[in-house]
Amino acid sequence: METPVIISFTLYMFVMVAIGLYFYFKTDDLSDYVLGGRGLGPGVTALSAGASDMSGWLLLGLPGMMYSDGLVGAWIAIGLFIGAYLNWHYVAKPLRVYTHQLRDAITIPDYFSNRFEDKKNILRVVTALVILLFYTLYTSSGLVGGAKLFEATFNLDYSTALIIGSFIIVSYTFLGGYNAVSWTDFIQGILMMLALVITPLVVLYEIGGVSEALSIIEQNDVSKLDFLSGSSLIGIISLLAWGLGYFGQPHILVRFMSIRDEEEMGKAKAIGMTWMGLSILGSLAVGFFGYVYVLANTIDLQDSEKIFIILSQLLFNPWIAGFLLAAILAAIMSTIDSQLLVSSSVLTRDIYHALLRKGASDRELVWVGRATVIIIALIAWYISRDSNSSVLQLVSYAWAGFGAAFGPLIILSLYNQNITKVGAMAGMLVGSLTVIIYKQLEGGIFDVYELVPGFTFAFIAIMLFSKMGEGVTQETKEIFTKVQTQLK
Repeated sequence: METPVIISFTLYMFVMVAIGLYFYFKTDDLSDYVLGGRGLGPGVTALSAGASDMSGWLLLGLPGMMYSDGLVGAWIAIGLFIGAYLNWHYVAKPLRVYTHQLRDAITIPDYFSNRFEDKKNILRVVTALVILLFYTLYTSSGLVGGAKLFEATFNLDYSTALIIGSFIIVSYTFLGGYNAVSWTDFIQGILMMLALVITPLVVLYEIGGVSEALSIIEQNDVSKLDFLSGSSLIGIISLLAWGLGYFGQPHILVRFMSIRDEEEMGKAKAIGMTWMGLSILGSLAVGFFGYVYVLANTIDLQDSEKIFIILSQLLFNPWIAGFLLAAILAAIMSTIDSQLLVSSSVLTRDIYHALLRKGASDRELVWVGRATVIIIALIAWYISRDSNSSVLQLVSYAWAGFGAAFGPLIILSLYNQNITKVGAMAGMLVGSLTVIIYKQLEGGIFDVYELVPGFTFAFIAIMLFSKMGEGVTQETKEIFTKVQTQLK
């Protein structure tokens, strides 16, 4: 490994930890630690939402899929772009307003509990358990991606790489909380986008342009130029359906909740969607044209998810290569830190504070939050020890779980005043269980992405069970009306 690569890569990691240390001294209470005191501007909100959304999947999983499958892999990107736009347009601002109106709810369980008058905290606990279950898997996917990066970059064995990567990510999340996570995500988002725009342009230059690339693909595997190659209707629906997951991802939703002024949400949406469009197109191009580069130079690539790593090492000056490789770590860190923080906030705010220690001081709650970051990271590390784990498969399962459990409920809670606590509970349980059960079935209709039936059945369950038992109170209707008036 060349010294400039090591220096630039290490420098990046030190900067991230330094940001965490800076915000360690700026964190005074639990609201600061888990939501940044609702003080983020539109730029940080947008890029931190995008960076925490994409994870190592953007630089490892998606390029690997395009490398292996060709243009058919673009369907997933189309679905995600549409889903992200709809989430910004229909959920972001209403959620920011509603959570502020509902006794300043600072977590998703907090929001559901206040929105549906959950005085016994049953809904709060179930929401927290669902978050912890799927975030453990989601965080594991990031740790696997980090280990693959350190393994390929520093020629380490997988176990050592996993420990080092985990330690760095946990450090600044532990120290700085939400502000550290958001500002590091902002920097990481810029780095990721630049890496994904520059790399495919350099690849195209090296192979002689787009026409030459297409000619090489035609000579070797023309099926990679077919948007429908080897795909059934179920397969395409499954790829497009990834967009449904956006409505239920807690680490993205809390970004909407933390912006300092809901009137700045339109500017944040414009920044966020521009970033996403450039980043996704770059990611697809890395995998697609990276396949051509590997063919043209007879490179033996065993793991398609490492195509970006290989291109960074072969095509760039060592100093630049170090920062490009750091972009992968940025993508991984920007998601894991958010997931660790949301999981920690759930355990601290919705279990420890709400149920066990209602009189706990702010200082105590912040330290409980920090302790739970370490506990959750250790569990995720244990799951991640299998070096054959696929980043895309782990993300797929967790994404579906959150999308089905929370997506329909978030939408209906914002736009239907008649949803009840019973309906909310039914939708959450039906969505979660459908994903878990469907994942075990194979063949025919069971090959559809588990998010599709999970989201559908959860939506139906919420509407159906909300018609049973007691209806909503007059106070709930008044708050709903107040929010709708404020949004006009």
